[in-house]
Amino acid sequence: MRTVPVDLAKRYTAAGWWTSDTIGDLLGRGLAAAPEAEFRVHSAVRPWSGTFADVDLLARRLAAGLRERGVGPGDVVAFQLPNWVEAAVVFWAASFLGAVVVPIVHFYGRKEVGYILGAVKPKVFVAATRFGRLEYQPDLAADVPFVGVVGRDFDDLLGAEPMRGQLAADPAGPALIAFTSGTTRDPKGVIHSHQTLGFETRQLAGLYPPDRGRQLTAAPVGHFIGMVNAFLIPVLDGTPVNLTDVWDPAAVLRLMADEGLSIGGGATYYMTSLLDHPDFTPAHLKAMRYAGLGGAPVPAVVTERLEAHGITAFRSYGSTEQPSITGSMYNAPAAKRLYTDGNALPGVEIRLTDEGEILSRGPDLCLGYTDDALTARAFDDEGWYHTGDIGVLDGDGYLTITDRTADLIIRGGENISAQEVEELLLTMDGVAEAAVVAAPDARLGEHAAAVLRMRSGHQAPGLDQVRAHLEQAGLARQKWPEEVHAVDDFPRTPSGKIQKFRLRQDLATQKS
Repeated sequence: MRTVPVDLAKRYTAAGWWTSDTIGDLLGRGLAAAPEAEFRVHSAVRPWSGTFADVDLLARRLAAGLRERGVGPGDVVAFQLPNWVEAAVVFWAASFLGAVVVPIVHFYGRKEVGYILGAVKPKVFVAATRFGRLEYQPDLAADVPFVGVVGRDFDDLLGAEPMRGQLAADPAGPALIAFTSGTTRDPKGVIHSHQTLGFETRQLAGLYPPDRGRQLTAAPVGHFIGMVNAFLIPVLDGTPVNLTDVWDPAAVLRLMADEGLSIGGGATYYMTSLLDHPDFTPAHLKAMRYAGLGGAPVPAVVTERLEAHGITAFRSYGSTEQPSITGSMYNAPAAKRLYTDGNALPGVEIRLTDEGEILSRGPDLCLGYTDDALTARAFDDEGWYHTGDIGVLDGDGYLTITDRTADLIIRGGENISAQEVEELLLTMDGVAEAAVVAAPDARLGEHAAAVLRMRSGHQAPGLDQVRAHLEQAGLARQKWPEEVHAVDDFPRTPSGKIQKFRLRQDLATQKS
């Protein structure tokens, strides 16, 4: 982990941005303050309905059971679950114990899950028997001391009586390791402390409109923002939790009409898929007053379209490393909300290098990565995070992202490492070189496109062949290319490197 400069730590503490609370403390107070708040899971396979008090009881019984097994502060508790009540039970229980929580996106495949479990070496792992393409694979958790599988033996981990209170933990120590696909071959493990995660929860909650309604959370709780939106902010605010484990636009529209639930943004796909659905009616707009957009490129055509429907759109910029770097408030001028990624949020500093790269630091900046080499490359001695993104600042301090130096594709809020996909494509018969780049996508912002140079005498594979190969390799489906192109040769730099920016430009031109 990186060393936070002493002057920054003192400043964050003096300003009240960093406190002595652990995440367990935050949850304990919030749950006690709103025990009757609703907690519902809208699912075709595992629906659930109850209150904060009901989930709190289950979480404290799990905490008691794990404590009896020797789990405590600093131990690692990992889970790979859909948006089910058991995910909240595990997250809250681990937090009460002062343990380090490792949420894993439920659609990660064997390759990613195996790497993550090997990297963090959890004392506890909770998974689902199966859900969609997810299926529990016992050999991946063979070295984990305690395993609970929802739908099989998860309840065996529960203690007979609930644990009271929270165990003490170092507020500056690790509270969460969030894995995110990046420019490296394997997922990056981003380490957040109780202080950084607590500040981010309060920061993000402050961006939400007060009249946002009863929000439906569809973003996976194995993802950083989905987890914060589902399990922390509602407890902080005492507002209801409504989860869905599958993004089905038709089902979501029914929930909006029948249950009075609202949709407040996320990746652009969540909003556009509803507007484009044949069941969408003007009546649904009453539950779509706001659209806070981020987590993926936000095309101006999308914000303009939302605004034309009477939906107040506003953008933000961040990453798992520093989740809330810039953002526009919902009541900011339209020109700022629609066309920029906002200005620096309270406590956050940003600056641009001569090349336009964005550097950031603030109370929500992570402690670093599980890989020390990645930490050394991304953070400097003054506490600045080198984002790899390129941007410009206007005269009012509002930032607009213009490009990414990092070789990363963000599909509907999900990060895809081009290198990871390329290495698997190169194992296909006849592929000499492979480049995976972002192609424009009207719903998702962008998706992966594979550009291949074949060896002499070999024909380029079709999209179905590429997908079959990647499925056999165990790569998560959302990372698969959605188009395949063949070239005789690539545009290159004088040193022979592939000029991916030119490939991206060519693809964008073809679609315009």
